[in-house]
Amino acid sequence: MIVKRAGRRLAVLATLPAAAFLAVGLPGPALAEGGKAYQIDLTQLNDSGSRGTVMLSLKGNQLTVRIQSEGMVPGQPSAQHLHGSTKGHDFHCPDASDDTNRDGILNNTEATKDYGDINISLTTSGDTKATSGLAVDRMPVADKQGKVSYERTITVGQDVVEHIKDLHVVQHGIDRNKNGKYDFDGAGKSELDPKLPQEATAPTNCGEVKGAAVGSIPVGAIETGGGSPQSQALPIAVMAGAAAVVYAATAGGIAVARKRAGLPGRTQTPEGAA
Repeated sequence: MIVKRAGRRLAVLATLPAAAFLAVGLPGPALAEGGKAYQIDLTQLNDSGSRGTVMLSLKGNQLTVRIQSEGMVPGQPSAQHLHGSTKGHDFHCPDASDDTNRDGILNNTEATKDYGDINISLTTSGDTKATSGLAVDRMPVADKQGKVSYERTITVGQDVVEHIKDLHVVQHGIDRNKNGKYDFDGAGKSELDPKLPQEATAPTNCGEVKGAAVGSIPVGAIETGGGSPQSQALPIAVMAGAAAVVYAATAGGIAVARKRAGLPGRTQTPEGAA
């Protein structure tokens, strides 16, 4: 009976390092391989009710973007982008006060002065250039519950690698007249393309990796704006330290479990564990 209990203790304790990584949303392999990971919380714009979570994982010049969002317009494409600056300028998510023409809708032009121009278009296929920002035929489509699930790995330039903390995610698409689709009756034509409804291009949510606070020191013209600070990534060094603490605790727990179970302990040699 004692041996069985000890075995259960060992099994539980052995899972603790992995649990430590999961608790902060960072996968263990990315840390072990020297990658960087950042979490972004998407919060609603235009009273859309949309929200979500973004994980940015960077290894070398390979950027993996994972998005899980809800409250989108069911069955409709959602244009989505990484906005911001790779030159050290500081941008933020906007808020309702940026609706300068007071028409009740924060359109993309009004919001751009806060969240900056498109850096990467988060398309499902093809190129990810800023010029594909309105390629709605290559953007993810929300399911019947208004949920969007997206994952893609993109090769990025060194400027993005060095300024990833200065970029943030914006998703677009609202349903102002609540008829379950994008149409011109809801908010008229888009100021970006008169062939598209305003509902299709207006921002529905935004999330930051806290701009210059954890990214580059702002230089040149600095844009300021509203929006509440979002989640920022924990430095890899901090995570490694946390993992070491948990591992040490695990090792100690295993030693105690062995002692209580009457199992022989392991001796340490100069080269490592015997």
